[in-house]
Amino acid sequence: MQLDFDLHGGPLKPTEPKILTVSELTRRVRGLLESGIGETWVEGEISNLRRQASGHQYFTLKDALSQLSCVLFKRSATSLRDVCLADGQSVQIFGEISVYEARGQYQMIVRTVQNRGEGALQARFEALKRQLAAEGLFAEERKRALPRFPRRVGLVTSPSGAAVRDFLNVLHRRDPGIAVLISPVRVQGRGASAEIVRAIEELGHPEIHGLPPVDVIVLTRGGGSIEDLWEFNEEQVARAIAASPVPVVSAIGHEIDFTIADFAADLRAPTPSAAAELLASDRMEALARLRQSAQRITRACRSRLELARVRLRALQQSSALREPARRLQELRQSLDRAAGALSQGPSRALESSGQRLARSQSRLDAQSPGQAIRETRLRCQMFQQRLGEPIQRHRIALQAKLDRCSGILASLSPEATLVRGFTITTDAKGNPLTSVKKICKGMTLRTRFADGETESEVGSRKSDVRSAQKTTP
Repeated sequence: MQLDFDLHGGPLKPTEPKILTVSELTRRVRGLLESGIGETWVEGEISNLRRQASGHQYFTLKDALSQLSCVLFKRSATSLRDVCLADGQSVQIFGEISVYEARGQYQMIVRTVQNRGEGALQARFEALKRQLAAEGLFAEERKRALPRFPRRVGLVTSPSGAAVRDFLNVLHRRDPGIAVLISPVRVQGRGASAEIVRAIEELGHPEIHGLPPVDVIVLTRGGGSIEDLWEFNEEQVARAIAASPVPVVSAIGHEIDFTIADFAADLRAPTPSAAAELLASDRMEALARLRQSAQRITRACRSRLELARVRLRALQQSSALREPARRLQELRQSLDRAAGALSQGPSRALESSGQRLARSQSRLDAQSPGQAIRETRLRCQMFQQRLGEPIQRHRIALQAKLDRCSGILASLSPEATLVRGFTITTDAKGNPLTSVKKICKGMTLRTRFADGETESEVGSRKSDVRSAQKTTP
């Protein structure tokens, strides 16, 4: 109740206060915001982006100290073709400040978005990812294989989260015999990464901390924004996973969520339930495989046993076992035949060798070098005789022809002319003189007779009378 006072007198009668409903107050606040601030530009980092089937998009715009709820309706989102919103993205948005009356929450109705690149957290994420990848921390050859049938699983998670319930339900439904050792840690907020690292180290070296050994470590939590999952993006968590002597499975968030721990782990499961399915073989499926293996082994043993029985019956019915004495007698006869053939073998072999030697000797004699030489000589003599007879006949004919030519040549030679009383006159040089015209006075002449020569000097020359000659002895 409210009391009003009169300046000239005492208190006036009391008045009732104005009581507003929640809706009225919310509408007043909405009016104040819309009229006092209205449309404005705001810059920040997108977080917890959600896209609805209706086409509307809801997200939180935040900076280091505060955050603002935002809604981008489908009609406005359609006009933003060049901008694709994503968590961790730094943007500048233009819109109207209003109040969502159903929740009494003030928000910004976005009209326009200007992309300013990646946010600080996303940039840190990419930088650390590149650094660790360059060090080989994410290399496939470093990854270890998981045990086919783990007996105990170390679970690093928050014991109060939904992820641990989903993991345990699926794991024990598929294989109730797997033991689970839970190492409780915080999975969100400053300092959670240190607890995660300590839990991985304890489960990796259980003998130091008095814990039972585990076959595999599962690091899990539910989904969330990049801020919620950031503790799994710390460098110390990735290095602890890589240094763990026990294989590590990462099952953080939903299928679309990726953290640095996912890349460093030996295996990434998209969800906690999927991690349980990977580790626990279906009990019924395993029993069915065992029954099939047992049936195959049984059939193989029966087949081998039946084959052994057939062989045994064959041996029992064989003559060697039924009639040993007769079989022994047959073997003795065979031995005697072999001994006889062995004794006759050398003589037959010697006779056969002698025959082969005689045949070889005859072939050798027929092809010996002496015989071939003799035959060649005979052929040479025959060829020589055949060649000599024509040559001798030809020689005799040539000799006769030569004799005839010699007689003709002798009868026609100058010597024969001289014998008949003729002479041959030459000058001092021996050139024949066939005409008186070639003779001059005082010229020395040589005259050849059959029995000698004379020299004379020409005193005179007459064409029709012989010149007087002075003969010299």
